[in-house]
Order: sequence, then structure tokens, then C-alpha cells
Amino acid sequence: MPSAWREPYHVVLEIENKQCKMVKKLGTLGLKHLKVVDVRSSTRGSVKHLMDLGVEQAKKVPKDLSPKCIEGKSAVWMESEGCEVCNTILSHDAFLVSGKSLTDNMILYSFIVPTFEAYQAILVELEKSNHKFYVRKIGKFEQQIGILTENQERVFWLALKSGFFDYPRQIDLTNLSKKLGISPATLSEIMRRGTRRLLEHYFRQEL
Repeated sequence: MPSAWREPYHVVLEIENKQCKMVKKLGTLGLKHLKVVDVRSSTRGSVKHLMDLGVEQAKKVPKDLSPKCIEGKSAVWMESEGCEVCNTILSHDAFLVSGKSLTDNMILYSFIVPTFEAYQAILVELEKSNHKFYVRKIGKFEQQIGILTENQERVFWLALKSGFFDYPRQIDLTNLSKKLGISPATLSEIMRRGTRRLLEHYFRQEL
């Protein structure tokens, strides 16, 4: 595991974001009552938004904005270069886990940063750009009961927080390994050995 991820943090910020480019772009099409259901970073450096528009409004979205728009669905995935808030978070080696609207301009962002310094730098930049925000949650990785090695436990913590174990997954093995700066094979092996340790501990009475 690269040293940059030795002390990762999971952060949840409530941020007033009046500059969401996707909301503005849809607003120019006359679409109203837009809701950001989810925000995720992509491997291409752009930002993906899951926008709930309502079934009727979703029909009006041009195919070039949402080529995978499904008939009868109210929420559509759309991709953009990201707004100031998203890019501030992503510029410090952090990665977005999710984001969702609370009110018209308030969005709840969940993300993981490699260090406390990266977290502080994000807050400083948000303050400089006059964004109002509230820290809902910040949690540091801390090794627990010692069944796993520290490295294995850190990897499982990062995988859990980033949505690797969600259904459907929010991030796959390849993209998670890129975020952490290791190969997919290395990440897979760390998780395989860690899973074996957990199972051996769980079934220790039968071994």
C-alpha cells in the first residue's frame, strides 16, 4: 500500500453548491425541480451525476447529454467536467463515494481522503471560494482487533467505505486499485488473504 494512504479518512460534508454545472445545464433546457441523487468520480477525470428529473422531464433530455437514458426512468446518469466543489475534492487525491441533494443548493458529499492534511486543504479551498459547508462526519481508519494485518484491514476499510461491497457496487476492483495506486492483482491478493483470515477466525472451532 503506498504511504499516501497510511492514514485515510472518510468525510461527509454538507455543502452549499450553487455552481453545479449539471443543474445549470439542465436549467437552460427549461427543466425544473432537479434533484442530485448521486455524484461519483470517473476514471476519465470527469464527474458523473445521477439526476432525478421525473419521468416526463427525463424524456426531454438530449441523447448527447445522457446516451443511456432508459425509457420510463425518472433518474438519468449524466457526465460533466465537474464543478468547483467536485474538482476541489478530487484535486487532493480524494475520491468521491457519493453525493445527494438535501435542498435546492445543499448537497451531501461523501468522500475518502488519503491524509488529514488533504482533508484540511479541501476545507481551506472551499472557504476561500466562499462555499458554505458543515462537517457531518469525519472518521479515521484505526486498526481494530488484530485478526487482519494492518494493511489488510486498511484495504477492507477503504473498500467498504468506497462502496465496493454495496449492491450494486459503487466501485469495482480495477478502479479501486487505481485510486489506491496498486495493481488489481495486488489488491485482489490482499483481499483474498484477508478474507481467508476472517473465515479462519470465524470458523476456528471447526478447523
